[in-house]
Amino acid sequence: MASHFWLFALHALLLFCNAHADTQRRQSVPATLPGNWSSKGCYTDGTGARTLTGASFTDAVNMTVENCINFCDEKAFIFAGVEFMQECYCDNFIENSATTAPITDCNLACVGDADESCGGANRLNIFWSGAEPPPPPTIPALIGKWESLGCYSDNVDGQGRALGDAVNVVGQVSLETCTAACFSAGMPFSGTEFADECYCGSAIVNGGAPQSISDCNMVCVGNSSEFCGGPNALTMYNYTGDDLPPPPVGGGGGGGGGGATAIATDLPAPWAYVGCFVDNANGRVLTVQNDDNANLTMESCVATCSSQNFTIAGGEFAVRAFCGNELIDGATPAPDSDCNLGCGGNLTFKCGAGNRLSIYSTTPNITILPVPVPQNSSIPGFWSYQGCLAEVDGGRVFPWEIDNTNNNSATVCLSQCAAFGYTAGGMEFGFQCFCGDVSDVTASNVTLQAEDSCNLACPGDPIHLCGGGDRIQYYVWTGPTHVWHTPEITGSYEFFDRVACSRKRSLKSLIFSVVVPLIATLGVNNKVTFLEKSGTSNFTNTTGAYELDLSLVSNFSAAWRTMHVKTDVFCSGSIILPDIGARQLNVGGWSDDSTQGVRLYTPDGSPGVNGTNDWEENFQELHLQRQRWYPTAAMLPNGTVMVIGGEVGSNGSPEPNVEILPTPEGGNVIFLDWLNRTDPNNLYPFVFVLPSGNLFVVYYNEARILDAATFDTITTMPNIPASVSSPLGGRTYPLEGAAVMFPQHAPYTDPLTVLVCGGSTPGAGIALDNCVSIQPEVDNATWALERMPSPRVMPCMVGLPDGTFLIVNGAVQGVAGFGLANDPNFRALLYDPSMPFNERISILNTTIVARLYHSEAILLPDGRVLISGSDPEDGGINPEEFRIEVYVPPYLAQGLTQPSFNITERDWAYGSDYSIDVTLPHGTTSTMKVSLIAATSSTHGNTMGSRTLFPAFSCVENTCTITAPPNAFVSPPGWHQLFILDGPTPSHSAWVRIGGDPAELGNWPDLPDFSVPGLGSIPPS
Repeated sequence: MASHFWLFALHALLLFCNAHADTQRRQSVPATLPGNWSSKGCYTDGTGARTLTGASFTDAVNMTVENCINFCDEKAFIFAGVEFMQECYCDNFIENSATTAPITDCNLACVGDADESCGGANRLNIFWSGAEPPPPPTIPALIGKWESLGCYSDNVDGQGRALGDAVNVVGQVSLETCTAACFSAGMPFSGTEFADECYCGSAIVNGGAPQSISDCNMVCVGNSSEFCGGPNALTMYNYTGDDLPPPPVGGGGGGGGGGATAIATDLPAPWAYVGCFVDNANGRVLTVQNDDNANLTMESCVATCSSQNFTIAGGEFAVRAFCGNELIDGATPAPDSDCNLGCGGNLTFKCGAGNRLSIYSTTPNITILPVPVPQNSSIPGFWSYQGCLAEVDGGRVFPWEIDNTNNNSATVCLSQCAAFGYTAGGMEFGFQCFCGDVSDVTASNVTLQAEDSCNLACPGDPIHLCGGGDRIQYYVWTGPTHVWHTPEITGSYEFFDRVACSRKRSLKSLIFSVVVPLIATLGVNNKVTFLEKSGTSNFTNTTGAYELDLSLVSNFSAAWRTMHVKTDVFCSGSIILPDIGARQLNVGGWSDDSTQGVRLYTPDGSPGVNGTNDWEENFQELHLQRQRWYPTAAMLPNGTVMVIGGEVGSNGSPEPNVEILPTPEGGNVIFLDWLNRTDPNNLYPFVFVLPSGNLFVVYYNEARILDAATFDTITTMPNIPASVSSPLGGRTYPLEGAAVMFPQHAPYTDPLTVLVCGGSTPGAGIALDNCVSIQPEVDNATWALERMPSPRVMPCMVGLPDGTFLIVNGAVQGVAGFGLANDPNFRALLYDPSMPFNERISILNTTIVARLYHSEAILLPDGRVLISGSDPEDGGINPEEFRIEVYVPPYLAQGLTQPSFNITERDWAYGSDYSIDVTLPHGTTSTMKVSLIAATSSTHGNTMGSRTLFPAFSCVENTCTITAPPNAFVSPPGWHQLFILDGPTPSHSAWVRIGGDPAELGNWPDLPDFSVPGLGSIPPS
């Protein structure tokens, strides 16, 4: 064993000191590429100015270099680039002054082939077909007998079209197809605009005049070698031949001629003509604009609006149809003679004119709303209007965007911002809502602008303004808001790596690990067991299980004991049993037999003395009834173990059911439709026993109360709030947050509160920046939301002996899984349930170690928190993490001596009294506290078994009598760490068992390859 151990330890040390040189998966550019394609190297890229600006696509499952090259090749591009594992970009040029970067910058593996490089963060692997780039688009001087006039202005000052007839072309719009359509229409002037619009006319009217050729800069949709105008700019041609046919008589195929007088009457009742109205004096007077239609008639306009359940239809510019239910922006009537353009589909009937609308409605008494103004009153909450704020050039002031296409308003937008704890927000472009903080405005260095530049009406409240183009209707919250404390004493991260690379650190901290664990558990022998993904580990000499003796951290070889598991525990679940051996139970796994694995370990030995027990496992003798990858194990009030959820092996079909251990005769798998419905976002569900004896389960973005015997649903909770911009965010793997119960205080009559912090959203992986809490058993229970200082996915939460919770680990962006998160969250937080709502979070210290996927945190006997693991497999951005840290909470960072106590009786019956003798260096028993922290196992943000109790006690001098919790509903059977607190300072803990072993797990399993501790009581110490 010693030889094996030192080989492993040396391997681990070399990994750390040499940046994991011998174990990182290295990617490379494929040696053989399609056709004549070759690698150009690694290039810089930016989201604001892309290096390759042509076609693009993203494939989060199958992206490879070959797939990207084939995509770009099919679209006739000569450059292809892959970025950030799953993105593909194409172009005929390398744009925006991009430069080559070191090839090591392109270090992310393709999601479709882990052996290939697919760029990096803002880095592209670029490939070239070998072909020369095509010439840039031009405007030909001649197209047959059509002569270019250059670029002309259109719709000058809202006067109307420079060419009055919008026409359809054969095929897609190009300079050739548009001039051909105008020739057929008998019109000597042809103009293309906005890349895909064609106009004809017998003269250039309404102020159309030459302008800079650079304004006609949009490539024709029908010919990428030509420019077809631009915004309000026409690529203009004049026919110079003498064989132009006469224009056709009557409607169809064009329109826009002046002098039309007829009003449409062949309409479905009760639609009728109302009149001619001014448009765009203060903004569009109808909110919904449909696509331009060269064959528009007022009959087709009315039919379009009616089919969308609007009551007003308007025709404008001969080809444009608008809809709405009222006229807004201070619409005013115009003389009927102003609406004189013939409809594109019938020149006889009028379809408005330049900035004039022919209005039809289902009622003659249409509603006309005034010119909108900023909303200054009647906004829920404490919002104060600040003015019209400039948007960041090419970026955003605020981080959160909500698109309220049909109902945006100050009330709707700002109520959403307030619900998620943001202190600033506003509306832009009419339909966009933004939320953030005043600090975002300060950091963006933007200023207030002229009020009239915020000029767009809110679609959900057209009498009020919702910003403008790159202008925000800006509001600030002036009422009570969150308070994040910044205490003077924050505690600290520490880690011990004197052995590794000969760096000196304080011996107060912990040792360098020989394993990258995914499960960490403190045993009743006060040693830490680690389990790792053995069958899928990157290291061939791992055994999958190790035990760390905390008392021997100064002696590396003695501190670690090698243990063994027989099948792969990758993403299994663990819990501590209430038997007299305090056995650790591990269930499930990654594939094949391991998914039904049942493994047991009885902690033995003591600090400084090696144990001899090992993990016991025999799939043939004992296994789960169902395959389970990512299951949760939970102790039920009757002393049996509930195993719930998971999938059938690696990324397999769901196991939406629950089973019990020990398995009853005949089995007992119970289908849960709500787990089936929410797969795959409900893995590792959070399970808590409530004071009523029922179960509370949190999964994806839902929660419910179950009967603990039948698992029938008793109450379904409201959905859990997610992010301000998406209700679809979740709290369980892979959208992984963390959950705990608030401490329960004797006499245990207060409603129980459950707290869930962090999580993420599907798809984009936008980490959540809030905690939510609920009291499940109160009437009409609702979720309450508190902002965190930063977003966090994959957090770990640890109950501390003073009743607070330490929040550590995780990322600012992404979801749980290999290579699916980035931007580690290095900051520790402290959540204090005893503080007022919205004032419970304190900002603590930071680490230098990225703790991402497969990281853990557990409470140690001395009150510190052990932090371990991180196996992101993100292409080398962050390492597989061997370093173990402890966090020293503020209560141990004040230089105070820890109290102590003596205890003899460690097997507690419900409601009974037990004595301890205490030594308090600083205070008295009048200010002392007693806490019980249930034994837990930490993996994937799920601290299975977590529970904090503050039992009743009384003292005579230094002898105190503690009353055990009253029943298995307040405290399910199990082992607990007993602490006393002298003011803020905790003692070292002692283990006590509460509630015995009612299911007689001590005799289970009665099988040849398993040893059992038996029944009975814990002898006094």
